[in-house]
Amino acid sequence: MDIDTYIRFTLALVFVIALFVVLALVLRRLGYGGTIHTPARQRRLSIVEVLPLDTRRRLVLVRRDDSEHLLLLSTTGDRVVESPVRSGFRDALAAADRPRGGEGGTP
Repeated sequence: MDIDTYIRFTLALVFVIALFVVLALVLRRLGYGGTIHTPARQRRLSIVEVLPLDTRRRLVLVRRDDSEHLLLLSTTGDRVVESPVRSGFRDALAAADRPRGGEGGTP
């Protein structure tokens, strides 16, 4: 093989890569690919907390509008554990942080 073959191969490779780039730009311009960006004030969905249980499973607390949903994400499948999440947990945490009156002392 002479140098002419290597140059031809390199130019063909550059041409194919350029075609991929042009195709990606055209598709993005037409609306395919990419993400839809909404302003932060208009977002309805957010992740409140993520708790990894082990290497394969994790609990995710998701807020949608004014309700929260607890999801169990795993490699075998995803499940809704509780929907909507009750506010009892946060109320219990707030009650635990409040000092209790009328007790004789601390344990």
